[in-house]
Amino acid sequence: MNDIQPVTQLYGATGYGSAIIEIIYTLAGEPYQLIDVNGFEEPGSARNRLLQVNPLAQVPALQLPDGRVMTESAAIALQLLDRHPQLAPADRTRFYHLLIWLVANVYPTFTYGDITSRWTLLGERELLDSTERYRQQLWLWLESQITSPGPYLFGAKISLLDAYLAVMVAWRPQKAWFAEHTPKIMAIAQQVRELENIKPIIVRNEL
Repeated sequence: MNDIQPVTQLYGATGYGSAIIEIIYTLAGEPYQLIDVNGFEEPGSARNRLLQVNPLAQVPALQLPDGRVMTESAAIALQLLDRHPQLAPADRTRFYHLLIWLVANVYPTFTYGDITSRWTLLGERELLDSTERYRQQLWLWLESQITSPGPYLFGAKISLLDAYLAVMVAWRPQKAWFAEHTPKIMAIAQQVRELENIKPIIVRNEL
């Protein structure tokens, strides 16, 4: 008799937002199988594998044990939170606000700035520069909102939102900028990055 239970499959690529989902699943202590789709941006086997579960060819994508597919990191985080409420602070209103703020404001700067030719054939450098500047302004705003004594965003207890910071400080404008201009964000991120069960994820994703 086959008693092997299906496990959540996480389609991800090195250094992408799938690393955030790796971290939050690890914080929750839930098992997952990482499906490597490195190189999915270009035609080939990795992209074809990803397209089977996400026709938009975006990571992260989850295939749940019951066969359903989930995308969008915030949706995945909130679904996980239903089973692990301890990974959010008591102030759920502020947690929800900052989670949705992050994915609704910071993420689009990468959407439009990473591959500028997808959106414009003129002024590509201008689009890149403007999204970079705006992203920095957004991070500076978040820095101004951090009032807890730490070591995490909402105080002494880690939350799923801390997983985002741990990964995103490695993205543009990168760690040196965060250390100089947003030291509170950088300190929170570093606290998560150094956790014994999280550090291997950071290393594997070259973050």
